[in-house]
Amino acid sequence: MKEMETNRLKLRRFVPQDWEDLYEYLSDPDVVLFEPYDVFTKEECIDEAIRRSEGEPNHFWAVCLKENEKMIGHVYFAQKEPYEFKTWMIGYVFNPSFYGHGYATEASKRILEYGFNDKKAHRIIAGANVKNPASWRLLERLSMRREAHMIENAFFTTTTEGHPIWHDSYHYAILSSEYNKINDKL
Repeated sequence: MKEMETNRLKLRRFVPQDWEDLYEYLSDPDVVLFEPYDVFTKEECIDEAIRRSEGEPNHFWAVCLKENEKMIGHVYFAQKEPYEFKTWMIGYVFNPSFYGHGYATEASKRILEYGFNDKKAHRIIAGANVKNPASWRLLERLSMRREAHMIENAFFTTTTEGHPIWHDSYHYAILSSEYNKINDKL
């Protein structure tokens, strides 16, 4: 896993010391509201930072400000099976203290570039809860195309009786041919 840079950001492999920055945002219920996990404890963030710093393949990129190395979020980027289809999935979670500055868009643009140019992806996909417009608007800023509105296709929580609380999601994609045509806009 190589390091990557943008004008303001550095994308790198996690290091164990990232747990504190990770805890700043993964302990926030609003941040994990649309994620398939609950808030993280301090101990879980310590373990998660270590886990993300080890092993291959590693699908998590720590997103840091160049000016001070502060980790402000992360991007998930992984190839989906079957591998011969050359399809990759992107996802992201950021610290709300840094919302509204375009950091998630900037980091995600760099990941798309990496995916298409370095990994030779044919297609990059993403999903977003329909009730999370900040996420799906980001995907649209990346020139990804909404391909589907999936009705009650997933659940991450259940009622006290154990019944699933279903949610809808939008599915997005961009092909390498589309990316190459709009690359100058990104």
